Amino acid sequence: MRLAGFPLGLLLLIGVAYVTDYSMILLIKGGSMSGTNTYQSLVSKTFGFPGYFLLSVLQFLYPFAAMISYNIVTGDILPKIIQRIPGVSHDSWYVDRHVVIVLSTAVITLPIALYRNMEKLGKVSLLSLLLTFTVLVIIIVRATSLTSEIPHTEDAWDFARSNAMQAVGVMSFVFMCHHACFLIYGSLEKATVGNWSRITHVSMLLSLFISLQYSVFGYVSFTGFTQGDLFENYCREDNLATIGRFCYAITIILTYPMECFVAREVISNVFFGGNLPYPLHLAVTVAIVSLTTAVSLVYDCLGMFLELNGVLSATPLVFIIPPACYLKQSEKPWYHLDNAMPLLILLLGVVIMPAGFIMAILYPQECSHGNEMFYCLSANSTLNMTFGSTK
Repeated sequence: MRLAGFPLGLLLLIGVAYVTDYSMILLIKGGSMSGTNTYQSLVSKTFGFPGYFLLSVLQFLYPFAAMISYNIVTGDILPKIIQRIPGVSHDSWYVDRHVVIVLSTAVITLPIALYRNMEKLGKVSLLSLLLTFTVLVIIIVRATSLTSEIPHTEDAWDFARSNAMQAVGVMSFVFMCHHACFLIYGSLEKATVGNWSRITHVSMLLSLFISLQYSVFGYVSFTGFTQGDLFENYCREDNLATIGRFCYAITIILTYPMECFVAREVISNVFFGGNLPYPLHLAVTVAIVSLTTAVSLVYDCLGMFLELNGVLSATPLVFIIPPACYLKQSEKPWYHLDNAMPLLILLLGVVIMPAGFIMAILYPQECSHGNEMFYCLSANSTLNMTFGSTK
């Protein structure tokens, strides 16, 4: 919302959700038309080895970068939660973001990521969804008090801003799940295009509803001060925000292994023919987790990372490859009226990808990770009273 402008941002969010929904169905339709059951085999049959190689790179980079993003969020959130424990000093070694990331990875995310079957994460996904709603309620409740305490920026309600392309990249990152479509489609009891379409519509509508609520109440609270990681905007002494941070941290930690499954699946398909014996399964998982952890220890600007991953990985996976495969597999010519929507989505992707990348490089986002926002310091007593601090 901050990048695009609030009204335009809402329209773009709805548009990206629609395109994502449409292209996910196109992907499965393309697989059905070509007799393939994986994203890689579909692209390989459609565009040969060059297409297969490009897709494999993108399919690996997207979940890999997502895992790094989740670690960055963990490093932002968990130290602030630990600091709220009575008797814990802000200078303690175990509240350092690097220590927190390493410990949470070693103790929680790596053991879960070592599972071989994604079906075992079903209950984890349900818990993650419930916690997401809990966090949303907290953000809505906080918005009622923060809107009167935090000054709005002068351009808070501009219809559109010049960074809209960067916003589309972030939104594409948020909604993109094409890399896992065939894995989930294959796990359905009744795997048909019609059943997949119904599940996709319901899932995307729910995702859009949650995203709109986060966007509206998060942006209304902080307007032009909104950070890439929204919880960086809340004051450290805010008790309710601390509960929200805790729920959100669990959600992020439980989502991380699902991305690891996809990254590992790509490596398995490309280098080992889709069959990883357990020693290799263990080695590949540890290698992926170690690399993502190492990058997240060095890099901590979430917003910039989401932009680049969105335009370079998510945009081609959402806007370009699914409609391109469908148009190539379709018996009707590309200019046929029935192919108008896939063609339009393809053209949008061709424009958004380079434009979004150039904008992200020329106008990088600023970050203030780990620092208190100015309104927490300048009006400390008023905000602490509003937030119900125990300090």
